[in-house]
Amino acid sequence: MENKNAIVVTVGHKAKPEHFVLAREMAEKLGAPFSERGNTSLEAIRERFGVSCVMVAKEKLVVDTPDGELYFHPGMAHLRLKNLRRGESDHLLNALALAEGMHVLDCTLGMGADAIVESFGAGETGKVIALEKNPVVAALIAHGLETSDGEHPTTVAAMRRVRVVCTDYLDYLREQPDNSFDAVYFDPMFRHPFTESAGIHPLRFLADPRPVSSEAIQEARRVARHRVVLKESSKSEEFARLGFTEFEGGKYSNVRYGVMRME
Repeated sequence: MENKNAIVVTVGHKAKPEHFVLAREMAEKLGAPFSERGNTSLEAIRERFGVSCVMVAKEKLVVDTPDGELYFHPGMAHLRLKNLRRGESDHLLNALALAEGMHVLDCTLGMGADAIVESFGAGETGKVIALEKNPVVAALIAHGLETSDGEHPTTVAAMRRVRVVCTDYLDYLREQPDNSFDAVYFDPMFRHPFTESAGIHPLRFLADPRPVSSEAIQEARRVARHRVVLKESSKSEEFARLGFTEFEGGKYSNVRYGVMRME
């Protein structure tokens, strides 16, 4: 399908052959045009092609948006997995009641940090499918999960096991058989964010702004064998609106996980 909102370019006059290969691969995957950048500014490229996003292929993929640059990095997953390896707990894994071999449907991939932690918790015999509606974000994060290294071997292994699917999560849920996953997880963009980091601001520009619907929760309850989990700010009214009454999270944390038990 043609993508009219993005273009893929090389890094410029210093582009290497492998950058061209990657750029053309991403352009084909996105159904987006490819252009050699030369010395043209990214802003000029956006104006010339009438797009809002420019994916730049270099040593790693970078997506330039009007709100800043977006690129893959394990982020907080790095610290959380370090703590898990030391025997500490993780609020998300507790909320999901995640154990070795379980299957998780992560409906909101975003930057991928939660999916990496879920993959670590599910282990080598588990499965994590992470959904992302925006094709640019899906391609960027999937490539990062497939190629990023330099982390602890267990972190790299967890990244490689995450399967990214570019789709609307409600459409995907509707197509799944009953009880086909152990847990279903939602982490929508907060209605009222605390602060926007440099990495999250451009993601918000690309992310699906819609709140989770009651129908999505109903479908998730049908698909999940054990739990449906929603991440929101601790004072969010979304929990009450969607019927979450059990919670997991730090006593003084700004973030809370709403839990629905199916068993």
